[in-house]
Amino acid sequence: MELELVIREYSETLINQLALRDELEYEKELKNSFISLLLQVQNKRRNFNVEKKKQKKVGPNGTDPKYLTTVIPYDVGHGPPENQTLQILIKILMAINEDSPTVPTLLTDYILKVLCPS
Repeated sequence: MELELVIREYSETLINQLALRDELEYEKELKNSFISLLLQVQNKRRNFNVEKKKQKKVGPNGTDPKYLTTVIPYDVGHGPPENQTLQILIKILMAINEDSPTVPTLLTDYILKVLCPS
């Protein structure tokens, strides 16, 4: 009987630790995705500015990239962003990277729901 209690206690501890490990792994992947996308957008912006200085650069559809210079507001006072906020920022960065027309909508939603919730 005592052995069963010890086994049950260790099993619960193991399950809790595995769940924590999974959460931390997910958070790490999320942060790595965010950093990777941020670097892609920064490099794209840097290359665009260099090319624009050299000559008038024209995008694939005959115009300059529309949303590449978009700035995402962020309040440093709240500390690092939560996972949910990181997911939203990743969506915005992906849209900026793809020069998607959804950028203004995503940015507006982020500002209204995350930065200025009612």
